[in-house]
Amino acid sequence: MEDMSPFLTPTEIVDADHPSVQAYALAHIEGKDTPMTRAIALYYAIRDGIRYDGYEIDLTPRGLSASEALRRGRGWCVSKAVLLAACCRVAGIPARLGYADVRNHLSTARMRELMGTDTFHWHGYTDLHLGGKWVKATPAFNIELCQRFRLKPLEFDGTEDSIYHAFDEDGNRHMEYLAYRGEFAEVPLARIREDFARYYPHMGGLRQGDFDAEVIAETTQR
Repeated sequence: MEDMSPFLTPTEIVDADHPSVQAYALAHIEGKDTPMTRAIALYYAIRDGIRYDGYEIDLTPRGLSASEALRRGRGWCVSKAVLLAACCRVAGIPARLGYADVRNHLSTARMRELMGTDTFHWHGYTDLHLGGKWVKATPAFNIELCQRFRLKPLEFDGTEDSIYHAFDEDGNRHMEYLAYRGEFAEVPLARIREDFARYYPHMGGLRQGDFDAEVIAETTQR
């Protein structure tokens, strides 16, 4: 049998032992008496309660931590996946961090210009062990963001993988998974930093922007 202990143990970044993370997780699983119902409750709490912000890219252990995502009330795909993993570990659900390279990820025109590409390396999701198998969960895009961009919200029922739809509500190409990088007990931060430095040389600009304002401006013009 697979050893689940690494996926139940707090780490520096998946800080499931932080008081704020524990309080948040316990509040959202109250009254939920099965791993499945707890995982679903935590998924929706984080998907919609922590706003997606593509400029919340802080490649430090503290900046990526679950407790910091809670403190800020917003995060990007990696930090929101970390928060879900941490909360699930609090709830006794084995959770690991998964990564993939994707194309046509939701972004603004300014963000794509700064990145110089439409490929997002190290897109983050959470992998949860439920019902005897690993199930992917992607809590990145909150419901309001999906509605503005006319994307199909990602639902999660604890039995099937919840990964991005290939097309949006209007039939336009939305997401293409190029490669999966695997799953980890802790964020492979050194590898992410190395690849971001290589692929996104203007990374500094990605930490300076008003994502909400850009989203409103672009979607209002449609």
